[in-house]
Amino acid sequence: MKPVLIALVLFAGQAITMQDKPVVHLKPHTDIILEAFGSSLLELREAPQIVYLPASPPKPEFNGQQWTIDVKNFGPMPVTVADKGTFRAPVAVGQTAHILSTGSKYTVKH
Repeated sequence: MKPVLIALVLFAGQAITMQDKPVVHLKPHTDIILEAFGSSLLELREAPQIVYLPASPPKPEFNGQQWTIDVKNFGPMPVTVADKGTFRAPVAVGQTAHILSTGSKYTVKH
């Protein structure tokens, strides 16, 4: 009984952690990630091959918090998250890319 209880507690803890960020989706036939999606989990389903980040990397907020987004690809094909310059972050099916803006460029968080 004790191992089952421990497993339930761990599962509940993971579920709560996953709900920390609001979930957003791209509108159909859209390949642009909006700046307003910052601090969210963007779920991609049947997305275009390339989805684009905001043209200008968002600046940190007044409190110093950087603009971030988590991009989860549910498939069916790999997706590349890109800016209009040289930034590229491939996201395989089932994976999540953690992207942040420094205010002048985008980077992938590890």
